[in-house]
Amino acid sequence: MSKKAACPLFPCSLLYSIESNLILKIQEPDFAGVITMTTMLNLPAAFFRQTAKNSYEPSEAVIGPWSPELQHGGPPCALLTHALRTYPMTGDFTIARITIEILGPIPVKPCEIRIEKVRGGKQIELLRGEYLAGGKVILLAHAWRLKAENDITEAVTDSFELPDFPGPQAQRFFPGHPNFPYGDAMEWRFTEGGFHSLGPAIVWTRSRIPLIEGQDTDGVEALILMIDSANGVSNEFDILEWTFVPVDLTVGLYRHPVGPWVGMSAHTTLGSDGIGQTTTIAFDKMGKVGQSIHSLFVRPR
Repeated sequence: MSKKAACPLFPCSLLYSIESNLILKIQEPDFAGVITMTTMLNLPAAFFRQTAKNSYEPSEAVIGPWSPELQHGGPPCALLTHALRTYPMTGDFTIARITIEILGPIPVKPCEIRIEKVRGGKQIELLRGEYLAGGKVILLAHAWRLKAENDITEAVTDSFELPDFPGPQAQRFFPGHPNFPYGDAMEWRFTEGGFHSLGPAIVWTRSRIPLIEGQDTDGVEALILMIDSANGVSNEFDILEWTFVPVDLTVGLYRHPVGPWVGMSAHTTLGSDGIGQTTTIAFDKMGKVGQSIHSLFVRPR
């Protein structure tokens, strides 16, 4: 992946326009804020390539902002969610809740996915999933899949108002981390806050590349691919001075998300003992689909 040229006035700003699934044209502002320079950024074909029935190889697009050897949590959590969603079923089941325990740093190495049924049933079932790398379980998940029946209940909504859908924006990331592969592989459009600022955030997001090479990305996977970034977009402390380690994520859904554009309204709260919590409202272009909660271990660097 090519590096962007330095731009002291706008160290974290890029304007993207899609040329194809693999090539992005990057237009960078000059010192007066005028677009004057164009470079090309090559993206991989997908976040993962399937190499066997239950085996996958990650591309560089999974890399997070902290180390080229470690994945951002979004892609591997989305891959595990894909395996849970597509596990053989009889009837029309949908994921109503998924909890993923993050047992440690996720290496950029080939992985294996294992799924088993914990509790079977004609209308309700519980699945367990594992994401392994180097023979070690890195992610542990449980998902409730419930049988869906169209129009069996009347929809009951809350007071959530769908945020405006903005046009293309400058892509700004964390201070000191002007860009990184996972961030570049997603498009971010904020209506409030951002990676570069402290406090709550509201953002629309879509992936520029598929989760798995040669396969469409389902709305649930699109949501999980984004939602692990909830604590990053709504952080309350300077990330250069503090570390925020998400140890889990739980997503509850009362409607199946429809992509490619999904979004979240994220808010982080902290106690005085180094333990935090990020919560989100998750939505797509038709409205709210559910919410998430993330536990955080917070310490000074």
